[in-house]
Amino acid sequence: MRDLYLIRCLCVFSVWLFSLGVAFGQQIDTTAYHELSGVEVVEKVRPSVTREGTPLQIMDRAGIDRLGVQDLSEAVKRFSGVTVQDYGGIGGLKTVSVRSLGAKHTAVSYDGVTITDAQSGQVDISRFSLDNVEMVSLSIGQSDDIFQTARVYASAGALNIQTGKPTFKDKSFHTYLKVKGGSFGLFNPVLHYDQKLGKRWSASLHGDFVRADGQYPYTLINGELETKEKRRNSDIHAYHLEGNLFGDFGKGGELSFKAYYFDSERGLPGSVNLYNKNTSERLWDNNFFVQSGYKNVLNEKFTLRAMAKYNYAFTRYLDVNDKYAAGEQVDLNTQNEYYGSVGLLYTPIKYVSATLTTDLTRSMLDNNFVNGPNPKRMASQSVLAVQYKNSRFTATGSLLGTYITDKVEQGEKPDDKRRLSPAVSLSWRPFSESTLRIRASYKDIFRVPTFTDLYYLRMGNTNLKPEETSQYNVGVTWSSSCGDWLRHFSISADGYYNTVKDKIVALPTMYVWKMMNISTEDLVQKVENSLNHFIEAVAVMIITSCVIPMLVLLLFFWMVKIVLDVDLSGVKIKGMLPERKE
Repeated sequence: MRDLYLIRCLCVFSVWLFSLGVAFGQQIDTTAYHELSGVEVVEKVRPSVTREGTPLQIMDRAGIDRLGVQDLSEAVKRFSGVTVQDYGGIGGLKTVSVRSLGAKHTAVSYDGVTITDAQSGQVDISRFSLDNVEMVSLSIGQSDDIFQTARVYASAGALNIQTGKPTFKDKSFHTYLKVKGGSFGLFNPVLHYDQKLGKRWSASLHGDFVRADGQYPYTLINGELETKEKRRNSDIHAYHLEGNLFGDFGKGGELSFKAYYFDSERGLPGSVNLYNKNTSERLWDNNFFVQSGYKNVLNEKFTLRAMAKYNYAFTRYLDVNDKYAAGEQVDLNTQNEYYGSVGLLYTPIKYVSATLTTDLTRSMLDNNFVNGPNPKRMASQSVLAVQYKNSRFTATGSLLGTYITDKVEQGEKPDDKRRLSPAVSLSWRPFSESTLRIRASYKDIFRVPTFTDLYYLRMGNTNLKPEETSQYNVGVTWSSSCGDWLRHFSISADGYYNTVKDKIVALPTMYVWKMMNISTEDLVQKVENSLNHFIEAVAVMIITSCVIPMLVLLLFFWMVKIVLDVDLSGVKIKGMLPERKE
């Protein structure tokens, strides 16, 4: 939305300058004038949080610095309705879940292009440096910014990460070096450099390195024995390098290029086991992608945007253990993705706008599994969105069409997936003199199974159905000010209701865990059955280990008394009953 507002501001300003120049030239023909080759707008435009039809939360650079957070996940935790799953502290996997729908339902976009992982379906936000972030925003449901990629429409919520674009005033370059350190061997140097390349081009380079041993202390309790221990095999070494190139051609549009590289090696400590402190699991991650974006305001009614991306991801997993025939287990996975998006914004009349966007994605996964399926996926997503927006009322509606087909080299492939997903949102300010707004929204989405869900060894299930999710939200917002001492404050409250059909979960079978679809009712029934089985097992254990032996012993005493006329009630069994001292 910020880009959309910026473009509109540029359009209005450019039209005003042109009109002024034409009028001035008509009045005084003999007066010389200077033609402006371009106008640079350096002020940052924030979307209005209070007038959105769906919950929108924003944290800019000033807010990040004010909070003093040093990690992107720590900043995201400040958003309401968000759960950040942290798998290992410094350098560990960190995923974002919105309103308990799971990380696979949350889209993460980086400078307008969605980050994807066809293998796992979730994005690790720990690999993005907070020092390079200018703004972070979270939209729940479908935001009022209709000029987005189709992949954003296909998610329950979207986390948008926007890096800084260099601005220059007095100097043609900017640079800074930062070094951070902390407990558990943390060492994190950061280098950033901005360079102006003529009137139309600018570039930036950002790099950082993270190292930590991750030896967190903890207390191990084993009965009455307590020992002080340290987490083992939880070290991290990660490199991150990012380069950007920006071009501003005035009426010719704006062009951007980004190259991103990430490389890490980390230990996987696993669970804490008694009397076995040795862990040897290691994970290597390598990710490289290049992306480009082009945006051009063609005229007063049409705006064009196009994006392209190539993504490469490689993971190597190693576990050294005697339980394997070769003494170790090595898993190699390589992903390749090609992505393109083209969108057109049409504004026929005042207050009314419409967009048509189409995304095409080609995803491939190769691994070292014997007779592995090596799947390839082709996905097509198109969205048509219409919006009416004035100062008091906003209505937005969208319809997303999705088609997904898979091909495999070995084994079975799932059926093709087709679906239409609608979304609608309303925002209304009932009183013209008040900032009170009422909003309501509905969104229907679905999540297709990932490559892991479908094809992972004996765990995958090619008969899985997509998860179907419905989101309902109602809320109110109000903002005001109290003089100079409190210039702005706002209050927002929302209530929501989510339903999930055909939830994809891993359930135990006779021999292995298996990916299956389960509804909410089935899940409750499964929990009830598991609880009943547990209670029955405990009852059987108590009866067989305590009640039955006691009954047998009492029966024995009774029979001895009846048959032999001997009272055994006073007999002491050495080692079991304490001897009474006189």
